[in-house]
Amino acid sequence: MKKKILIEGMSCGHCVKHVSEALSELNGVSNVDVNLEAKTALFDATSDVQDKDIKFAIDEVGYEVVGIQEA
Repeated sequence: MKKKILIEGMSCGHCVKHVSEALSELNGVSNVDVNLEAKTALFDATSDVQDKDIKFAIDEVGYEVVGIQEA
């Protein structure tokens, strides 16, 4: 399934890299595409990827998840 997360706090290419790497390290996440302008990340996730794990990974690199949706 595809998931889309809305992220606050990204302001540059380094932010995009941090978010992309954090999501890519999660088991079951692939094809991560982070969009700085839209403040979103779109990715494929297996059914065992929990929203709380996504939120934790983004929080750990210093950004705030304001929403998680199926895309």
